[in-house]
Amino acid sequence: MALKCGIVGLPNVGKSTLFNCLSNAKAQSANFPFCTIEPNVGTITVPDERLASLESLVKPEKVIPTTIEIVDIAGLVKGAHKGEGLGNQFLANIREVDAIIHVLRCFDDDNVIHVDGKVDPISDKEIIDMELQLKDLETVEKRIGGIERKANSGDKDAKKVYDTYVAVKEHLLQGYSVRSLELEVSQEEYLTELQLITSKPVMYICNVEETAVKNGNQHVDRVKDAISKEDAEILTLGAAIEADIAELEDFEERKMFLDDLGLDEPGVSKLIKKAYNLLNLQTYFTAGEKEVRAWTIKKGMTAPQAAGVIHSDFEKGFIRAEVIKYSDYIRFKTETAVKEAGKLMVQGKEYVPEDGDVMHFRFNV
Repeated sequence: MALKCGIVGLPNVGKSTLFNCLSNAKAQSANFPFCTIEPNVGTITVPDERLASLESLVKPEKVIPTTIEIVDIAGLVKGAHKGEGLGNQFLANIREVDAIIHVLRCFDDDNVIHVDGKVDPISDKEIIDMELQLKDLETVEKRIGGIERKANSGDKDAKKVYDTYVAVKEHLLQGYSVRSLELEVSQEEYLTELQLITSKPVMYICNVEETAVKNGNQHVDRVKDAISKEDAEILTLGAAIEADIAELEDFEERKMFLDDLGLDEPGVSKLIKKAYNLLNLQTYFTAGEKEVRAWTIKKGMTAPQAAGVIHSDFEKGFIRAEVIKYSDYIRFKTETAVKEAGKLMVQGKEYVPEDGDVMHFRFNV
């Protein structure tokens, strides 16, 4: 399941520094706008302590974690929806991601240039919001023009689609993103093909200085107030500090560094986990002598659909799923002991896997 999160923000807010911490890719990072011209893509693993625990019990030949692709997208400026700056390229790249990681500069530093000459994360947020909303408005208006005559001719299906488009247009004109508009399931399906940018889930990253990593600052407080009515995630971290942490290869050194800052884990680890949740995903495991592996599925998938993530034949010929709860696997330590304790469950096609299930599929093609 190829999943992508796009890192966006105005130039010089810390996007490339954060991307480097996440992926260990070497995106150029410099103190001027448009440093990142081509989108950098990094594949990163989703931190999951359960995978290590299963590895210690099963002792497989290899361990394969689940992953997410992170895309560092070129900086945005006013007028991007009209193609200003690198606008056209930015908007084309952002359409392809599943969720948006919006980095906001929440630190004061005269040595780092701000594209607008002042530090104001709310203004920065509004600039990008407006550009994305205007691009979506352009998309919706074109579709309205294409279906209006058919909708007015008495075609009931076309009328439903038309009414949905009009509702979205009005919402955008009020300065709101599509993700905050309450729609019925059928209406959401009408919008799928439009690939509206502001319908994508978003997480705001408040990039702060070292002293504000733990408790934030006045900039962070303003951002929290500004997004209080949005269905969005928010995370405070220091990209520069994360870069320092990423350079420490020794586990004990990292732990000491984090302890000094009063942190339990690196901010990027929290970011990856939040991004995973943002996309409404969960994990199930397969465990055997050859490999212990984490698999990514959408919450609410059935057992056959979960099996299909491994191979389409598993879904087509699905017979049953043998399921062990992660807590039971850890408690009894071996699959044999789990069976003897009567904790192995046999589930059919209607079963909806829970996060952390250890599963084995029986199928016939």
